[in-house]
Amino acid sequence: MAYMKYTQYVYLLIAVFFVYEGITKINDGNDIPYLYFIIAAMSIVMFFVRRRFARKYDNHNKKQ
Repeated sequence: MAYMKYTQYVYLLIAVFFVYEGITKINDGNDIPYLYFIIAAMSIVMFFVRRRFARKYDNHNKKQ
């Protein structure tokens, strides 16, 4: 399960993308970008959750 170490960083990329989109929507003034920032915040939370479980998985494998 080596891919778990790298998939957590996809969430950071998603967060950066949605923050960028939210800022561009604010500057346009046409749309309300709250959904973009909510998705970015959830992506950051998911990054930390995945990181925690990946570390827990690695520590479990080291003990065996």
